[in-house]
Amino acid sequence: MAEEKHGEDVDRGDEWERLRASYLRSAAVRPASSAQGVHHLALLSSDVERTIAFYQDVLEFPMTELFENRDYRGSTHFFFDIGNGNALAFFDFPGLELDAYREVLGSLHHLAISVTPEKWRHLRSKLEDAGVDIVFEHKGSIYFSGPDGERLELLAEPLGEMSGRPVL
Repeated sequence: MAEEKHGEDVDRGDEWERLRASYLRSAAVRPASSAQGVHHLALLSSDVERTIAFYQDVLEFPMTELFENRDYRGSTHFFFDIGNGNALAFFDFPGLELDAYREVLGSLHHLAISVTPEKWRHLRSKLEDAGVDIVFEHKGSIYFSGPDGERLELLAEPLGEMSGRPVL
C-alpha cells in the first residue's frame, strides 16, 4: 500500500482560481510596489561565532557588520550580504533562554535564497563536507537547517521565478 501524502486528497483548484480572478493583476496593470525591497530578515542566534562560521564560511555570505542591538543591551546584531542589496541579520539575546526553533503560525517556514546552478552545486558540496543534512532535494532546490534549526533553501533559479514560472 502506497504511503498517503498529507493533502493528497485535497483539491483547492476552484478556490485558487477564485483568488487569482479576484486579486491577481496582470503585469500590464499591476501597480508598482510601495516597498524598495527587503532591508534585512532578522533571525535569532544562540551562538554568534557558530552562526558566523556557518553563514560566512559554509554558505559564503560575507558578514558586513556587527554591533550592539539597539533594543537589548549586550545583544549582538550582525549582518550578512545575501546578494542583490539584501541582508540576512541575526540577534543573540543572552540571558533570555530562548526555546529551540518551532514552526508556528506567523513564523518563518523557510528562507529561500537564489543562487546560480554552478554555485548551487558548489554550496551543496560544502554543506555535505560540513556534515549538514540535506532534508529535501528536488531538482535545483535543497532544504537544510542552519545552526539553530532555521529552515533554509538554496534554489538554483533566477530571482522572480519558481519552477521556471515568473512570480514577479
